[in-house]
Amino acid sequence: MWPNERDPRRCPRFGRRTGRGRETFDDEDDCEDWLAADRARAGDVRAPVPRQKQINTTAALVGHMAAVRLGKNHLRWCGACNLPIMESKNCPVCGAQTDEVALTPPADSRPAFDQDIENIRSVIDATYGEGAGTAVIPDKHVVILNKVPGLDRMDEVVCDGTVIATMRFDLGAGWKCILRMQGAMRLEGVLSRGFVVCDDGAVRFVQESKNLMAPGVGSAHPDVKAGDEVVIVTADGKVVAAGSAKMPAAEMVGGKGVAVKPRWYKPEELLERPAEHDWNEVVEANRGIIAKRVEEAVGFIKNTIEKNRLPAIVSFSGGKDSQACLLLTLDAGLELPVLFVDTGLEFDETVKFVHDTVERHGLKLIEEKAPTDAFFGNLVYFGPPSKDYRWCCKTNKLGPTVGAINRNFPDGVLSFIGQRKYESEARNAKPRIWRNPWTPGQLGASPIQNWSAMHVWLYIFSKGEPFNVWYTRGLDRIGCFLCPASDLAEFDAIEGKSARYSQWEEYLDKYAEDRGLPPEWKKFGLWRWKNAPASIREEVERVTGKKVSDITKQTAGGEDGPIRIRIQEGYSPCSMGYSIEAALSRPVDLKKVKPFCHALGWVVEEDPEGEYVSANYVTIYREGAITSKAKVENDARNHIYQAWQVVVRAEQCVGCGLCAARCKPGALFMEDGKVRIREDECIFCRECFGPCPSANFSEDSDKDFEQ
Repeated sequence: MWPNERDPRRCPRFGRRTGRGRETFDDEDDCEDWLAADRARAGDVRAPVPRQKQINTTAALVGHMAAVRLGKNHLRWCGACNLPIMESKNCPVCGAQTDEVALTPPADSRPAFDQDIENIRSVIDATYGEGAGTAVIPDKHVVILNKVPGLDRMDEVVCDGTVIATMRFDLGAGWKCILRMQGAMRLEGVLSRGFVVCDDGAVRFVQESKNLMAPGVGSAHPDVKAGDEVVIVTADGKVVAAGSAKMPAAEMVGGKGVAVKPRWYKPEELLERPAEHDWNEVVEANRGIIAKRVEEAVGFIKNTIEKNRLPAIVSFSGGKDSQACLLLTLDAGLELPVLFVDTGLEFDETVKFVHDTVERHGLKLIEEKAPTDAFFGNLVYFGPPSKDYRWCCKTNKLGPTVGAINRNFPDGVLSFIGQRKYESEARNAKPRIWRNPWTPGQLGASPIQNWSAMHVWLYIFSKGEPFNVWYTRGLDRIGCFLCPASDLAEFDAIEGKSARYSQWEEYLDKYAEDRGLPPEWKKFGLWRWKNAPASIREEVERVTGKKVSDITKQTAGGEDGPIRIRIQEGYSPCSMGYSIEAALSRPVDLKKVKPFCHALGWVVEEDPEGEYVSANYVTIYREGAITSKAKVENDARNHIYQAWQVVVRAEQCVGCGLCAARCKPGALFMEDGKVRIREDECIFCRECFGPCPSANFSEDSDKDFEQ
């Protein structure tokens, strides 16, 4: 039966469609068939998808993302050669038919490096016993990772042409390996822990996707705890299923209730592909396929230069995608200048790699550095940047980029940029050649727009080029070492390996101490949001038993004194056009502020957790941050000033009555020496935004915390 032919019912918790007519999920592990259904809805109906319980609840939380296909899945596999083959339905080596590897969209897979494999094996060993990791991933077998949507980091592990496991980084717990049947079956005869033995009579029920109940358990390894990943085996050691323990081993034998909830349970034949290979052999097998990609990209580069008649450069960040663009321009017979923006937050290894690459190829380097104190100097005003408050992109990246282009190319420049549609929906929607509204005068063009990450890596490997060492240390993207868009898994990979990141950790510790924030604030990376998404809130509350609003509430520091404002100017991309961030000199009382937000304009939204209030594309956060969006930059700036005055009026009114006197509808009035507002009578005329003794709009107000 095809997944989209099942009776659709909607999960009331996650809003997901469940399989087999279920109306609800018993618990977080009972979100099943989301992947199959999403593949079907995405139009991937070339082959039936096995009805298997899927990875975890994080996948269900982001199942919508999983349905998005940003491009064709190009990864195929030759079973005869045991080699990954890109695109071709026939193996270039032996001519045999290849099979598509069933990857979760967006299917932007990459090679697993030695440290990736070591990490996977170590987690498997810790779960199932010494030697289990090597049994699942044998030596000299090509391993591929496919990043899939999750609460943090989640990678499908591909070996011998099939997905054998999923590596998931759990908030607060670290890496966990979730074995699929092919991975679990490789453990037969190797398991020394992490197993549950079921009675013969229970096997049929487990293979029908039913839970393994405690009466069906014969024995279990004594170290098994509730929540552990386990393998269900028969008394003679045959693997039946892989799943999650719902009770400790001591309660399983002779107990009642659900002992193990299977995730993967359908009987399969163990693939036996003993052929051993390395990435050099993979490159040779795919050399012709990559050569065609290179030929097209080189033609694109030459045609784009000819048609636009602008001076051309390569934008080089030190990452793999921009490196591929640089190499393609060299293949085109060009020696273009290289633009590198040193944000001041780059890894030392990245800066060195950029310089070494440019020198090795004899190219001109245009290096633009962010001001020395652009980031750490502004932390005192804006606090840690976040995904929804990324002031650092303006100070350290966009500003220097615009400055470099204006000084070096006042009449405009054509910049070849390593942008790929597989990276995000936004980039998938972009044309191959585009005008960048945030860097006036720059015409962007991407020779690798339609390449997957695997294409990029095979191309770099084929050139024999060195690449950024951080890819071999667990990172799949290279950027600022403290970027708030990073996963906790990435910070875990960086910790202890970068002196620069130690500086950032020290800052976060001091910031939390000064404001009375608990350890969970840093541990769960809650500094990365002003308003954490619901999925993160739910997960943190599940793990800690605390509400995120309680964890992020500042209980010390800066509660008194005048409310001053500092605005971060500059271009910043957003759905509206422009966004501007500002910081107030102390936290605010949103209960006082909310009524006055009606003066900002239509629609006042209040976070149920009390973290923010919003009106007319302006959001005021409890901790003192303000964001504004508008189609016109000046409008965004004016909204920020108005939001500041709203806060000042609500919290620091001196009782002069000027604003009430200017209010023609009479929405503002004086009571007990303070201004008050009748929300229903406000008509958004904004006549009240005038002279206020508590808010002096000076020209220097955005340069420092000055009243």
